Amino acid sequence: MEIHTNGGTLQVDERKLGVLAAIVEEYIRTGEPVGSKAVAGLLDVAVSSATIRNDMAALEKLGLLEQPHTSAGRVPSYLGYRVYIDKLMRPKPLSDEEKGLIDSLLCQNDVTANAVVENAVDALANLTGCAAVTSSGIPQFSVITRVEVVPAGRRLYALLIITSAGEIKNKICRVEFDLTYEQLDFFARFINDNLHGLRLETLNPAYIQSLAVALGSYMLSLSPLLYAVYELTGEIRHQDVDIKGEANLLSYRDVDAKEVVQFMSSKNQLATLLNSAFDGIHVIFGKENQSFAITNSSLILSQYNIGRQNAGSLGLIGPIRLDYAKMIPYIQYITDEMTKRLSQVISEDLSPERQEEDKPERGRQNRVEKE
Repeated sequence: MEIHTNGGTLQVDERKLGVLAAIVEEYIRTGEPVGSKAVAGLLDVAVSSATIRNDMAALEKLGLLEQPHTSAGRVPSYLGYRVYIDKLMRPKPLSDEEKGLIDSLLCQNDVTANAVVENAVDALANLTGCAAVTSSGIPQFSVITRVEVVPAGRRLYALLIITSAGEIKNKICRVEFDLTYEQLDFFARFINDNLHGLRLETLNPAYIQSLAVALGSYMLSLSPLLYAVYELTGEIRHQDVDIKGEANLLSYRDVDAKEVVQFMSSKNQLATLLNSAFDGIHVIFGKENQSFAITNSSLILSQYNIGRQNAGSLGLIGPIRLDYAKMIPYIQYITDEMTKRLSQVISEDLSPERQEEDKPERGRQNRVEKE
């Protein structure tokens, strides 16, 4: 079989690939270097220990195995893991019971887009005993369902925005003048009429400027509230990284705890890695990729979509000795279910019927005009 690597093409026969698969799977199971006698008992065909030792030496020369100590057995190299995952691994299908458990975990709490993502991250961390991470682009698909403004002190006003994805953001805004109840009522009706049902991605400075002009004689007093609303929507649109199960990762003895803490605290670095995911499953090994600086670890990435558009990535971080044949089907099933559920939730939120149901009573006019 031909194996393509960054350094060229390797020719490896089927027997040696069988030896490689046996070593990878046994090392994943035990965490100990694997010797020729152990390999002989794992192969489907009878092969002498001497032949296996020769095969192991050849695989080491090709860079697929490593020998930690002179008299010890072999362990897989990063390249060995890569060949195993890409060419040799036989995924373990999830049972109906496992799928049912995942489905129940994804259905917890309110049925919102944010809840689907949060439930998925929690489920992946709990079911695998690893850390789960996600970077979500869901806000770009959500719409504004309500804006509220409440007096919070002298010349201070609390703004609240709720979106169809379940996102709730608030902000304290200071203005130059105390506002009357008439002005506050006007602003509440005006802002809900013009922002309710609007997708966050379409809210841009030009549109905000047009709204400021439309405030008319109220522009001077109410513009600070209007621009504060825009800043809040910007915070919602900003992609954030959610991490669950960090303690799981710290419990593995072959993963450096200091490196885990440093890496997990670098949200920008994590977001960059998550955004690098593409269709299908992508596996990154620690130290093999400069952006993923946790030695002896791996990151499994999978995208989830809304319709045909990418909505984010879900990642699983664990030791390099992960049971990939089990973990990859887990993350694949969860992201497939996320795509189904998110597409359904977003399509319902964008339906005219749902928007009319959610619309505030006082905001049913197309545009509020100052009397």
